[in-house]
Amino acid sequence: MLERVSNLVRSDVLRPRRVRTLFAVALLTVATFAAAVDMRSDHPDTYVVKRGDTLWDIAGRFLQRPWLWPEIWQANPQIKNPHLIYPGDVLSLAYMDRVTAQRGGNGEPINAVPLGEIEPFLKDLRMVDNIDNLPYVVGLEEDRLRSFDGKVAYVRGLESAAAGQRYLVVRAEKRYRLIERAGLCCDKMQTVDLDYRGKAMVDPGTFWSNTVFPSKNTEMLGYELRTQAVGTVTRGEVAGIQASTLLLDEQGHEVRIGDRLVPVEAQPYDLQFFPHPPKQQADYGRLQVMAVADQLTSGGPRDVIAISGGAREGIDNGTVFSVWRHGQSTVDRVKRSKDFDEDMVLFESKVRLPDEFAGHAMVFRTFDKVSYALVMSSVKPTRVGYELKHPDAPY
Repeated sequence: MLERVSNLVRSDVLRPRRVRTLFAVALLTVATFAAAVDMRSDHPDTYVVKRGDTLWDIAGRFLQRPWLWPEIWQANPQIKNPHLIYPGDVLSLAYMDRVTAQRGGNGEPINAVPLGEIEPFLKDLRMVDNIDNLPYVVGLEEDRLRSFDGKVAYVRGLESAAAGQRYLVVRAEKRYRLIERAGLCCDKMQTVDLDYRGKAMVDPGTFWSNTVFPSKNTEMLGYELRTQAVGTVTRGEVAGIQASTLLLDEQGHEVRIGDRLVPVEAQPYDLQFFPHPPKQQADYGRLQVMAVADQLTSGGPRDVIAISGGAREGIDNGTVFSVWRHGQSTVDRVKRSKDFDEDMVLFESKVRLPDEFAGHAMVFRTFDKVSYALVMSSVKPTRVGYELKHPDAPY
């Protein structure tokens, strides 16, 4: 039974082998242990961690709830760091009263997900509370509409910038905000596309929704910025010139007027993720899927979603949620007459149906009010507006 834990680790890099053996006294009996971690019955006696393994996939193969794998290792205090498991390790769980883990490799510690699948989003997406105070591109070389690698962009708002300073050129693509719906079932998470100035584009559906259900209580959750390019300041605002000169690097996407600038950070994101349940559960309707990256309204496994909660809700990297479709409110056609207009039936007279489970998602980048998560597994598409709950939520 204890051998499922051996499956909890993988990595993509191999190093010279070192063999170490760690012995730890189990803190739980076999029966209690099995109940706590919901082990599957078809696990092998041992498992050798292989190149390309991930924590989630291995844990999902041997545990009913893969996001609880750290608790198994933390129950073995003599294993100094349960996160540092490597390719070549042979792991097993004894049936009696001790756990034996043989260290057959070192290499890079395994991750919960293949880093390559989320690295573009780690590098390219970020959230800010406001974009009005960010420097912006006011013009391009030769009056171009778009500019690319090796060309020059002219920037306002870098009055004190010195030659040689490096900046990311980012584009404000979406604005997220929370609209409280007093007296209705759930709050509304509103996602609006932005134009080149960073202003909200007119959305007929959003416009009429806000008109019919006005709300004075709104909160800006943030602006989503996507990295377009990196550039170096070659000249500041001197001799009456009112814009700084930014030379774009040879690799990047097209830059346009209205794109913003933020300073380059040495390491702005984590590279290791360890699945775990949320520290606290938000009120129903507060955590929702606000967008699906590079998609319209729906996604599946290995797609990235933006969710309406962040560090202030206790969310951190590695937090696992279950994703649910909201239960619909429908007319009871058995008890009501056939002669009625369903659209005219009041909400209070309808039957609320249960929420429907869609899958699990793990957070990999957290900001104050918004987080990005990767859909890890699903039984149906994850869509904008779906609810996020504790991974063990029964309904």
